[in-house]
Amino acid sequence: MSATQKSRAHKAPKARTPGAKRAAPGEYVFDFQKINQIPGGPGYSPVFGGCVEGERMIVALMRYPAGKPSDAHSHPNEQWIFILEGELEMQFDGKWLRAKPGQVFYVPANKVHQAANNGSKDVVFFTCTDASHGLHGTRHAGL
Repeated sequence: MSATQKSRAHKAPKARTPGAKRAAPGEYVFDFQKINQIPGGPGYSPVFGGCVEGERMIVALMRYPAGKPSDAHSHPNEQWIFILEGELEMQFDGKWLRAKPGQVFYVPANKVHQAANNGSKDVVFFTCTDASHGLHGTRHAGL
């Protein structure tokens, strides 16, 4: 195998999420502070942060600015949202739930939901989804 072929063999496939970092073969450690900071929900959510995609999972460390709600939306893939700092509120089936640091939200695939950070400080959360689709979802008219 030539040097060019070896180089191509070690390149990662294109990320499903625009701007996300796709893990390349042999790449095992990622610094969320140094990889691309992307919008977590363009057009429906104010969150942003670093996102890394593998073959079967997508992980991201996101920041949710204080005082900003998201629009109702859904994702074709399921999602876990682990709260690291602040308190995040999420609405499912017309009911608002709140999670604090150390707690995790589970969002089933295709479940319409909405989030809000009504606190005075940003919320920081780690999220993980299956890689059947990208990180981004689809905006809905409302809940």
